[in-house]
Amino acid sequence: MNETPKSSELKRRELLSFRLGAQEFCVDIMAVREIRGWTEATPLPHAPIYVRGMINLRGSILPIVDMGARLGIPVDDLATRRVIVVVWIGAKLVGLLVDAVCDILAVADDALQPTPELADATIQSYVSAVLTVEGRMICLIALTHLLPELDAVAA
Repeated sequence: MNETPKSSELKRRELLSFRLGAQEFCVDIMAVREIRGWTEATPLPHAPIYVRGMINLRGSILPIVDMGARLGIPVDDLATRRVIVVVWIGAKLVGLLVDAVCDILAVADDALQPTPELADATIQSYVSAVLTVEGRMICLIALTHLLPELDAVAA
């Protein structure tokens, strides 16, 4: 007999939500190493426009990606971006520059809805799912597709 599992039996995951302007996004908390305040980044020559530079994090050099620039979200004032979420993308540490960290969300897998079909392929490659929490629409960022040219920048 096929029974639908109860929501308490469904696999749950924790997501870290953050804000860019008026929009909210999230990443899987298992990819997050730490959250830290803004540190001025040293520019990288010929880096994509969304790579703000690099910082030294306790002996490790990591690129800083301005998530607003990467996702095409207009920014009125770059000074509002004051939080770096340090994440693992594959075997590389990368800093994601965001406006603010909002919350840790515990959600069941069935709460994650597919990206709307009207979205183009670029959006679908960055956003792996959408969820609604307390009336807010939050996009789950696909970290593995965020930086396809990371190897060229970090080399």
